[in-house]
Amino acid sequence: MQNPTSIGAVQDMLAGQDYVCGRALGTVTYLALTLGRPLFLEGEAGTGKTEIAKAIAAGLGRRLIRLQCYEGLDAASAVYEWNFAEQMIAIRTAEAAGGVDRGHLKDELFTEDYLVERPLLQAMRPQAGGAPVLLIDEIDRTDEPFEAFLLEALSDFQVTIPELGTIHAPEPPIVILTSNRTREVHDALKRRCLYHWVEYPTFDREIEILQARAPEAAEQLSREVVAFVQALRTEDLFKKPGVAETIDWAKCLLALDVISLSPEVIADTLGAILKYQDDIARMQGSEAKRILDEVRSTLAPA
Repeated sequence: MQNPTSIGAVQDMLAGQDYVCGRALGTVTYLALTLGRPLFLEGEAGTGKTEIAKAIAAGLGRRLIRLQCYEGLDAASAVYEWNFAEQMIAIRTAEAAGGVDRGHLKDELFTEDYLVERPLLQAMRPQAGGAPVLLIDEIDRTDEPFEAFLLEALSDFQVTIPELGTIHAPEPPIVILTSNRTREVHDALKRRCLYHWVEYPTFDREIEILQARAPEAAEQLSREVVAFVQALRTEDLFKKPGVAETIDWAKCLLALDVISLSPEVIADTLGAILKYQDDIARMQGSEAKRILDEVRSTLAPA
């Protein structure tokens, strides 16, 4: 499928993958696709940054290649490695056969037959259906040397393997980087990208998202769930629940045949929306009832 030709077409494409997209995010996504620029999405965890990459890949019918970042990630782990086990077997087989030409054997060992491709190298290869979507997830978990390497790789869309030479992408991948802002990413990398801060959605937008992801939830339950989660985000919590937690909680409540929230139900299912014991303990008992009462007074018809 070709890239969408308008902002509205981007929103429609994402909506077809159950991703509810506002005008601002739709605009920057359209520009990234049209101009071939990497898209840098920053925001709190659980606001849908990773999901948009999945939705774009599915909507365009492209392969999604994900590089999950972590502390200590280096260029070799992100690009390639050699299959040492297969190389050792080849060496032993050649030695057993006798008459080993070591120079010739070395040339044979460092060919693509023994190359294990990692996400960045995979993204440089031609793909059926068009350029892949390369998701570089949680770039803020890596360190500055990897950022510097990534800056070069994304500038020219090429990587160098000493034994094989430089591999250049015939068609640049669609690149999406995400960050939860656990640390600041260097300006040099951000300048290569189009930038968007992904906010928590408004009440109405989050209702739309929940209806798309859990359509079997009744309207009353959906409104109570969204209002309660949004109220939780105003509390002094170690980790505020994201949209992903809203969806998970609604699905848990549906599995329990819950039709309306109660303090008892909330206490039993807090683990679906809060992931730290201190936060759960803070919201147990009277606190949950207080928030639920405030939610119901807000949702009550005038």
